[in-house]
Amino acid sequence: MDLTFTPHQQEFRAEVRAWLAANAPAEPLPSMDTAEGFERHREWEHRLAEARLAVVSWPEEYGGRGADLIDWLIFEEEYWAAGAPGRVSQNGIFLLAPTLMAYGTDEQKRRHLSRMARADDVWAQAWSEPESGSDLASLRATARPDGDGWRLNGQKTWSSRAVHADWCFGLFRTDPESERHRGLTYFMLPLESEGVTVRPIAQLDGEHGFAEIFFDDVYVPGDGVLGELGQGWKVAMATTSSERGLTLRSPGRFMATADRLLELARESDDQTLRDAAVEAWTGSEAYRLHTFRAAARLAEGVELGADSSLMKVFWSELDLRMHELALELLGPEAPVAGRWLDGFLFALAGPIYAGTNEIQRNIIAERVLGLPR
Repeated sequence: MDLTFTPHQQEFRAEVRAWLAANAPAEPLPSMDTAEGFERHREWEHRLAEARLAVVSWPEEYGGRGADLIDWLIFEEEYWAAGAPGRVSQNGIFLLAPTLMAYGTDEQKRRHLSRMARADDVWAQAWSEPESGSDLASLRATARPDGDGWRLNGQKTWSSRAVHADWCFGLFRTDPESERHRGLTYFMLPLESEGVTVRPIAQLDGEHGFAEIFFDDVYVPGDGVLGELGQGWKVAMATTSSERGLTLRSPGRFMATADRLLELARESDDQTLRDAAVEAWTGSEAYRLHTFRAAARLAEGVELGADSSLMKVFWSELDLRMHELALELLGPEAPVAGRWLDGFLFALAGPIYAGTNEIQRNIIAERVLGLPR
């Protein structure tokens, strides 16, 4: 593929870099897993939206610029290089939105996308259930017909951002006789609905980045269904492809980490660690080039499919390796490493969320390499 940036792309990069230099917070915002930090991050999303930088690849009618995926990757590179805040709206704009654009009705798009782009509505992901692990098809939460709508019952867990979020999306079994991937339907609903209980899950640091969600005869109108009835697995696979592949973890995030890692390595006399840091930087560049290739394929109408599992395993293990190296380079200073230590603790979860890497390797073996089950 042609890796030469066009004049338009270079101008766009310069615009984004200048805006971030003038507007990105000089100091890190409080953690988005706290009430104060969540609202501060929401305010930051408002500023991005006002500059039409919150969702650059979306159609203009929903707050975007109609940019292509290459422009979006350029934006992401500049965003993370500037040390800008994490995206509290990521579950919506990176996971639900691509699915909504593919399967939603015109009314659903009008209702949700613009508010999502401005972070007026922040979304939680309601996938996992107790005792299911990464086996999404084993879910037991149900939805039964009630007039023009549905009644939802069951429990979801490890729901990201659910403590402070406004809406959630997830799968429920609408055919009580079905098993595994069949008979599932994709729902969207406000977390303030009657019968919804959100119970925070405390992390090691005491903050609540996750929650359990309990559904007790919760009514959802018919327009809360995304896609066709009983076809939820197909719709959900579009979401998980986004989560594991291109949109949730852009290369810019890892490139910025790799650049910071090299700065640490330059101060070290340990040649083994210095070489490992260079290797990690090379990995981040390889992921960048692979992602540009994936974006080019998507532009040609090719679906990522199981290839997104390859990307997920790579970026999650690269992220963890870079943070482990940073702590080794810091040595005795590591306990007060601040940003590096926080990043390491978060990176530990990378091989687990978005589908454990053990499951992803099964998918790669069977669907990419064609090995027997």
